[in-house]
This record gives sequence, C-alpha cells and structure tokens, in this order.
Amino acid sequence: MNENSNEEVLTDESKAFSYGLNIIEKSEPLVAEYIRGELGNQRNQLKLIASENYASPAVLLAMGNWFSDKYAEGTPGHRFYAGCEFVDKVETLASEHAKDLFDARYAYVQPHSGIDANLVAFWSLLAYRVEVPFLEAHGSKHVNDLTENDWAVLRKAFGDQRMIGMSLDAGGHLTHGFRPNISGKLFDQRSYGVDPETERVDYDAIRSLAQDFRPLIIVAGYSAHPRKIDFAKMREIADDVDAVLMVDMAHFAGLVAGKVFTGDFDPIPHAHIVTSTTHKSLRGPRGGIVLSNEEDLTEHIDKGCPMVLGGPLANVMAAKAVAFAEAKTESFRSYAQQVVDNANALAEGIKKRGGRLVTDGTDNHLVLVDVRSFGLTGRQAESALEESGVIVNRNSVPFDPNGAWYTSGIRLGTPALTSVGMNCDDMDHIAEIICSTLKATEPLTTSSGEMSKAKYDLSGSVQSENRTLCAELLGRNPLYPEVGLP
Repeated sequence: MNENSNEEVLTDESKAFSYGLNIIEKSEPLVAEYIRGELGNQRNQLKLIASENYASPAVLLAMGNWFSDKYAEGTPGHRFYAGCEFVDKVETLASEHAKDLFDARYAYVQPHSGIDANLVAFWSLLAYRVEVPFLEAHGSKHVNDLTENDWAVLRKAFGDQRMIGMSLDAGGHLTHGFRPNISGKLFDQRSYGVDPETERVDYDAIRSLAQDFRPLIIVAGYSAHPRKIDFAKMREIADDVDAVLMVDMAHFAGLVAGKVFTGDFDPIPHAHIVTSTTHKSLRGPRGGIVLSNEEDLTEHIDKGCPMVLGGPLANVMAAKAVAFAEAKTESFRSYAQQVVDNANALAEGIKKRGGRLVTDGTDNHLVLVDVRSFGLTGRQAESALEESGVIVNRNSVPFDPNGAWYTSGIRLGTPALTSVGMNCDDMDHIAEIICSTLKATEPLTTSSGEMSKAKYDLSGSVQSENRTLCAELLGRNPLYPEVGLP
C-alpha cells in the first residue's frame, strides 16, 4: 500500500494488462470479458496438459504491438515489401537467440505453428533430395524453366516419396505422415511402434522397417511417449538406408534447451533437420521453428515463404526472441530439470496408488496413464478429472482397443504447473487427487445394457473434496501473481 493513499500500488504488469483490457473493452466488451474469463479458468484449474504452458508476461506483451501490422514476405535483407527494417532486426535477433540456445548453425523462426514448421521441413527435404537433382538432370535452374511434361514428371516424383514415423497409438503425431493430415497426403507412409512388452521404442524393428521400405524421410519425435529417444541410433538407421533424419521435438524442446537432454538424446547434432513448436516445454508463444546444421538445406528452408507459409508474423517472432532469451538463463535450466523431476514424482505417486503407466514411468515431461487400471476409458477419466479441477487430455496407449476418440489412457504433463512453482511434494498431492477421483468414478451402462465408454458417475463428495484440494494447491502457487486484474 502507498503510505499516502488507500489505493493498492499496481505492478507494471498489472497496469499493462489492465489498461490493455480496458482499451479492448471500449471496442468489444465481450472479448475483454472472455480474456478475463480465460485467465480465471487457468488460475482455478490444475493444468496438466502436456502440450500447454504459461508464457511470461513479457512474452505475452511482445505479441500485442505494431509488428502485427507489417507484411514481410521473404527473409531479412531480402523482402518482397519495403519498410521492413525492424522486422529484419527482430527476426534476426530471434534466429540468433535460437541458434545460440540450441547450438545450431541455422534457425528459421517464421513458421506460425508446429504443422507449418513440419511442412517447411518436408518441402525443404523434397526440394533438396528430389527437385534439385531433377533440375540438374534437365539442365534447368528453376522449376519455371521446365516444360509442362517435365513438370508433370517432377510433380509425380514428389508424390512418390516415402516416410516412416511413430504410430499414433505409440505416441506419434498426425503431422508425421498420417492420412487425415496433409503430410499423409504428401507421402507414402509406414509406421513404427513400440515393443509390446516394454512399450519402448524398438530400434531393431525400426531398422528392419527402414531397410524393407526404403523411405526418403525418417521422422523421430512424439507427442505422447514418456521416454527419451536415442537420436544417434536413429541417425545410424537413416544413414544405413540413405534417408534423411527429421526430428520433431515440439514436446521436449524445453528439455533440450534446458540441457536436460544431452548427448545422444539431443537431436540437434544428429538430425539433418529439426522442427519444434515454441510453446509447450519451451514456454514461448504459439509458433514454430526449424533448425539445421546442414548447410545444403538452409537455402531451401529459407523458401518456407512462399513455399508453404504466408507473410511471417513479426509480432510472434518478437515474442519468440523474448522466450529464447529467457530460455538461455540458468533459471530456465533449473526449471527444465524440475519439469522432469516433477514428472517422475507424479508417475511414482500414481503407481503407488494402483495406476498403471505406459512404460512403467517417464524420462521426460509427460506421464501416460492407462486408465483401464481404474475400469475407465480415457474419455470418462478426462471428464471426471475436469469436474475435480484437474485438466488433462485423453490419449491412446500402445495397441489401444478403444481407438483415438474414447482411448484407454490420459496424458499428463508437468511443464505448466512447474512454471507456477510446484514441486515434487505437490505432485504427490496431485497424484492423490487424480487417483481418488478415478477410483470414485463408475462407468454407466448404455440403453442396450452395455458398459458406456463416455457416461460415468463421480461421487459428489470426492469431487467437492478434490476441488478444495486443487484450490489450496493453486493458492500456494498462484498463476501470474504479478498480474492483478480488478
């Protein structure tokens, strides 16, 4: 309190967000209301979504400024629009921070999302391995120089390429060549899974698949696998079949940046090309990046716009620069280690209360719980936990009999709750909330008398008790304590 006033002294962050919302309110009050509502929800729920985090106020504020108004197709110093002096500067700054952070020779910070980063990578690899040799063989420097017949042959060659990636039920991602996604329409794809007994990556099986299928691209990376991947082994497999190794580290980029994943488990020294989102464990804005140590690839990656991207979002690149600068600090390294420590504590807490975990534990930021050990589907577990104040997402487990909609598992992640300061003791309390909720949840039957995969009944007393426990945990570890909104 100010000694000369009864008014509360507001932090700079409080002033910034308060004033911003007041200005928004003048144009469209409902938008301001919904923004406040979202903050309220996030402050009152235990966020265990493995792909979500809390960006710093500085990152959030870097996205709302005059950079939003500028078109800047091209690359720094080579734009198709005039007046890009400061866009050039902020993109270069973000790229330099990314290269330093990940010890990479090259960083492309324009992708708007993870799927865009992957599309840039795919088409860069197609240009490098398919288009360039074709042009050289036909004495052409550019695709526009090809005859209609030659262009038709090249287009067919693009569509004839093969890819392998981790299967969805083993923890892979739709953007790794699956039919509902554009990547599956671009490539002839085959999946590798995990060992049925250990539920871990089987490198011998991947090698055998690669030797038989002879893909152009081998994709490594995951969205729901709780163990590290040996990228040195993956590169050996790729080299053995003259394939390109692409790593999508969207989920664990923060663990690479924070030097928790090093050596054979750091993809940067081993992969030809690495893609990532900039949020999730990296704690930046929603967006993507592409990294590479292969000089022959950089000219193709730089053509991401106009190849698959529109004009870069300079305001988001500014926020990426802030996030990368934050991730270069010792405090971020401590944070990254705590993310993994918390995941291990959460895993152990669930195991000792009777839950079954895929791979029986975790090496990274996520825990995959097979909720069949509680007699539930993933959809039932997800909904019951939300009633208790815990936000997770349902997720397939290896060889899942319930498919991708109902699922047999839930995916838990510790990046967000670690960001608000929670520790291993807190994770054990959360494990108790999760397990007590699931044990108090009973599947209902359908009108035909079969066990429902969606409907359930949760004990009201358990739900109420657990919401109270969640509130206590959040009260001790508030979200954005420096941001007070009236």
